[in-house]
Amino acid sequence: MMALPAAQMSTAAAETKSEFKVCWSIYVGWMPWGYLQDSGIMKKWADKYDISVDIVQINDYVESINQYTAGGYDGCSMTNMDALSIPAGGGVDTTALIVGDFSNGNDGIVLKDKAALADIKGQNVNLVELSVSHYLLARALEGAGMSERDVTVVNTSDADMVAAYSTPDVTSVVTWNPLLSEIEAMPGSTKVFDSSKIPGEIIDVMMVNTETLADNPDFGKALTGAWYEVMGLLAAEDATALEAMATASGTDVAGFKAQLATTKMFYTPADAVAFTQDAQLPLTTKFVAEFLFDKGILGEGAPSPEFVGVAFPDGSIYGDAQNVKLRFDATYMQMAADGAL
Repeated sequence: MMALPAAQMSTAAAETKSEFKVCWSIYVGWMPWGYLQDSGIMKKWADKYDISVDIVQINDYVESINQYTAGGYDGCSMTNMDALSIPAGGGVDTTALIVGDFSNGNDGIVLKDKAALADIKGQNVNLVELSVSHYLLARALEGAGMSERDVTVVNTSDADMVAAYSTPDVTSVVTWNPLLSEIEAMPGSTKVFDSSKIPGEIIDVMMVNTETLADNPDFGKALTGAWYEVMGLLAAEDATALEAMATASGTDVAGFKAQLATTKMFYTPADAVAFTQDAQLPLTTKFVAEFLFDKGILGEGAPSPEFVGVAFPDGSIYGDAQNVKLRFDATYMQMAADGAL
């Protein structure tokens, strides 16, 4: 074995580690992360690879992504769009390790005392600004022959959304489950548009730091193996798992199942691999990058929608090949599909 120079040895030692932290926030497709921690399934898989993985819930979704981007966590649950705008746009090389689901009605627009999307014209619309809710609004308005100039966006934290809607002044919101179903159930509420109209565009992913993953493949294996064990439980409608996830998301089993029904979950790794390898994903990425660029949030001083490079499993790249900061990599999901974890 060839001896490494001292400087290289210290770098190599610093890159390999045995303790990892990932974070997540409340959303139907991400509830398994909390269950992984509480049930001991994550510990079982981490022990298999002689590492430890701590899974931490953060109540504010955008804050969770910011903490990951700042280096506080090795991974974080987020959408494809938010991964592109916040960590990748900010220069943090990020890999889509586990593509968990896409929203198929889980994100929606609700109007108070109005019944049609056209009625949104002239209203204040409360949403988490520059999030997938903002993207959903833009796609909805576009399809209805309107634009954002026809409404006024009011930035509202997801943690405050239900309380805001309960006040007389707030008449229109865009949000995600479980908040969406809670708001939709309130008197006078009508859901006028949801993500089932744009299937496959709002994708929910466990994103991890690319360098950390490259230096610590066992981290990727443990996370992926644990995830698909829980997917097996969900697919089989395991009563204990369903009850725990429903309670943690503030609903009952019937309510949680209703949210799952508007989520296209990839219960098997083979389905997740197929989606990640599909030719539609680069087209969706183009839509998303153009939205982010139009909003001025695709990285500081981005000269075009192609500022950030996004790599796909077939080796193709959307955007700048010299600035690839987001990677859809099916390697670990494929290992799960092959029973190789």
